[in-house]
Amino acid sequence: MVECGDTAVLVTATQATGREGIDFLPLVCDYEERLYAAGRIPGSFMRREGRPPERATLISRLIDRPMRPLFPAWMRDDIQIVATCLSLDERVPADVLAVTGASMSTLLAGIPFSGPMAAVRVGLLGDDFVLNPSYREIERGDLDLVVAGTPDGVVMVEAGANQLTEQDVIEAIDFGYEAVTELIKAQEEIIKEAGIKQVKPEEPPEDKTLPAYIEKNCSKAIGEVLKHFEQTKEERDNKLAEIKSELSEAIDALKDDNAVKKALSTNSKLLGNSFKSLTKKLMREQIIKDGKRVDGRKLDEVRKIDAAAGILPKRVHGSGLFQRGLTQVLSTATLGTPSDAQEMDDLNPNTEKTYIHHYNFPPFSVGETRPMRSPGRREIGHGALAERAIIPVLPAKDTFPYVLRVVSEILSSNGSTSMGSVCGSTLALMDAGVPLKAPVSGAAMGLIKEGKEVRILTDIQGIEDFLGDMDFKVAGTEKGITALQMDMKITGLSVATVTEAINQARPARIHILEKMLEAIDSPRDSLSPHAPRLLSFRIDPELIGTVIGPGGRTIKGITERTNTKIDIEDGGIVTIASHDGAAAEEAQRIIEGLTRKVHEGEVFTGSITRIIPIGAFVEILPGKEGMIHISQLSEARVEKVEDVVKVGDEVTVRVREIDNRGRINLTLRGVPQLGDDGRQHEPTPTPVAPLT
Repeated sequence: MVECGDTAVLVTATQATGREGIDFLPLVCDYEERLYAAGRIPGSFMRREGRPPERATLISRLIDRPMRPLFPAWMRDDIQIVATCLSLDERVPADVLAVTGASMSTLLAGIPFSGPMAAVRVGLLGDDFVLNPSYREIERGDLDLVVAGTPDGVVMVEAGANQLTEQDVIEAIDFGYEAVTELIKAQEEIIKEAGIKQVKPEEPPEDKTLPAYIEKNCSKAIGEVLKHFEQTKEERDNKLAEIKSELSEAIDALKDDNAVKKALSTNSKLLGNSFKSLTKKLMREQIIKDGKRVDGRKLDEVRKIDAAAGILPKRVHGSGLFQRGLTQVLSTATLGTPSDAQEMDDLNPNTEKTYIHHYNFPPFSVGETRPMRSPGRREIGHGALAERAIIPVLPAKDTFPYVLRVVSEILSSNGSTSMGSVCGSTLALMDAGVPLKAPVSGAAMGLIKEGKEVRILTDIQGIEDFLGDMDFKVAGTEKGITALQMDMKITGLSVATVTEAINQARPARIHILEKMLEAIDSPRDSLSPHAPRLLSFRIDPELIGTVIGPGGRTIKGITERTNTKIDIEDGGIVTIASHDGAAAEEAQRIIEGLTRKVHEGEVFTGSITRIIPIGAFVEILPGKEGMIHISQLSEARVEKVEDVVKVGDEVTVRVREIDNRGRINLTLRGVPQLGDDGRQHEPTPTPVAPLT
């Protein structure tokens, strides 16, 4: 149980015997939210928690990412870590508590693990870093950074920032890692007090017969393929597959009692795994010793960039295509009204989202065939990262009240599709006419570490991500960083190395940004003709009920009359959506008329809307009526209202009084009327028939 304030998270770790034939670590990390933790009852028909909300999925990934590299590479047991939020203090987020609790529970379970590991959140308020800030401080601040680490160094970083400089982010990581070391010491003390001996990973004995055979017979051929820089990815993959096929045939030709053949017979996947390990070793040696990558690029070189905006018809509000090497992303932007905001049914105090980014990764993007399912954790995580990168540059809500949805379709993938989504989304938003504060680009950095030798790679491609030690994504504007995510495959990295990677990413980001601006250098001057037109203004919050009317009749009448869509926030901000600008302006006039305060003595000109036996009603402002009592129609006595006015007549009236129920009483007496010549005239008294 991990507690901070009134937030309490229960974290458990369970281990089961590995399943036969598994050649990877089957680790599952789940974060479970219970709405009773915040004193709420679920709103579904079943009144119980169902599918995890998106934020819960993101926290599950936040736990998994620093935990996974700390388990032995050879481990094949099923491991499940479950973090359940039992109580939520709205000042204390539960996610970093769950990450630290995952380490503690794994140590208590005696599972082989290169821990302890801990995580903290760092905020920035003004010029001061804040450790584990509250939800409000996160919202008000310029930084939301989570750093996780082990005694060996930083193992995971996740951050959103308001265009902060590289130096500010580096200092925040260093500040957070200092706190992480204190939490690591605390875990070690608890383990010692509990009398539990930490189980250090020890690799089981491995038969080196087959790996040695493959290394002897295939090293030269694989090395030549990796050094053939002019070939395409497809050509390289085909040649490696051909070498592997020839290797398999050579082993099949060996005698049955041969040690190599015997070793392979015990594990059918041993050949593929050993071949991959040798390829990984040779690729890493080539980078460390020769400074050359498999495609011939220098370590800090970016692949060829292509960008285009507005490639789809304007029925789509905005579109952008971004390509880096073989990675190609199509992003589209859609403008919606405030009622299109996504309602969030989770424990986070923020109840809605007005900027939504969705990421789709179809199987054809990597040349595979598999069923098309609902988005998985990876898709949700990549979409959230791209979303976080764009949010700091979105226009203020009071100047651009649209709800925005961006969808990134991955058409081809060969490394860093999430950063490609950031670039494509910037293009699409600018094409849609969204007045971004600044365009955003992103780059993915990699790392190869062999002993004390470290090489940082700019703009990693698929094979470098797969066979490397780090995936480090940095997004931002020319001014500074807006999002950052670092995942390790080793047990830790020094802050100095992280600093080097962040600084090396900046020129790559700026280079990519320059290429994007060649396609579109500023937001379009006008929106798509198919995008809704919005008018936004503020009214007195006390008058919201007046606009809505009894049972919603007033606002419904306005929307039907003007064919518009109207949203009113609790703070009094009214947003009118329509494809017809004139209709939106008419709705605005009506609402402003309803909410304008009328004072005694004011004079208005309006039309007679209806007549009753004791008087006539006049619309003095759009949507606001007052009544002229029959006694106030003329200086003389009036028998019937129709003797003086009829429905549709335009009259000039003075506000005589406003009664204690807010009703407006009007008068024609003594008020000059507009004559046929267009000038004001004194009202003509109506002749009165003699009494009989």
